[in-house]
Amino acid sequence: MKILRTPDSRFANLPDYNFDPHYLMVDDSEDNELRVHYLDEGPRDADPVLLLHGEPSWCYLYRKMIPILTAAGHRVIAPDLPGFGRSDKPTSRTDYTYQRHVNWMQSVLDQLDLNNITLFCQDWGGLIGLRLVAENPDRFARVAAGNTMLPTGDHDLGEGFRKWQQFSQETPQFHVGRTIKSGTVTKLSQAVIDAYNAPFPDESYKEGARQFPLLVPSTPDDPASENNRAAWIELSKWTKPFITLFSDSDPVTAGGDRIMQKIIPGTKGQAHTTIANGGHFLQEDQGEKVAKLLVQFIHDNPR
Repeated sequence: MKILRTPDSRFANLPDYNFDPHYLMVDDSEDNELRVHYLDEGPRDADPVLLLHGEPSWCYLYRKMIPILTAAGHRVIAPDLPGFGRSDKPTSRTDYTYQRHVNWMQSVLDQLDLNNITLFCQDWGGLIGLRLVAENPDRFARVAAGNTMLPTGDHDLGEGFRKWQQFSQETPQFHVGRTIKSGTVTKLSQAVIDAYNAPFPDESYKEGARQFPLLVPSTPDDPASENNRAAWIELSKWTKPFITLFSDSDPVTAGGDRIMQKIIPGTKGQAHTTIANGGHFLQEDQGEKVAKLLVQFIHDNPR
């Protein structure tokens, strides 16, 4: 597996991003290793809050939430998925599979020995994170899901997703920062847009970003469908606290919160919230509010 590694200079002086990088190596499944970047903020002896980003963002998306979570006494772990952020970027589209990403994040959990985890997941962070919850139920204490889903290919993903999928494959240049901007309802400064572009010096670094929309299970015989169905079986037994924090202006995942509330037992009695003035990237639009709701969720549901 050939990889690209974004120069560190690309991450200098990003607005509101003053976090130290951390790295670990994961098996690339081809007798080599990938370097995965993660943030590790707050007291090391506190129970971890795991923040998983999606497509095509990176852990910069969580810069507004991390200070609030650490101020409340929580340890925060925010990895960059391979292909994104400061993590290594395989150069071939075929290097990116759903299962490999689950395996890579599983390696992060194992190497950091994370337990009593509170997960917050959005977009692909949920597609990967909810699989991790189903396959490691003893490691997780709580789950908060925002603007995400765990598709099996058995149901139509909707017009909004189909348009995004088509655009991602047909656009001559994949403008990451512009994509984030289009998925928010607030105005982003050029400096913030540039920060989202930082991991990708040119198009050769974007193979993961281009491939991810094709990896979402959209047919019943998708390679990931069976494992996702198995994960739903486990989630249908999940009685630990589970909250939905979806935004009010996301055409891609709208309604996913109601499905989770219907199927997952742990959602009963929780203070599910529809967050006003939030687009698909609710962490960008309403990061402070999401973080405060997450702190309250943890407080209301002690281990």
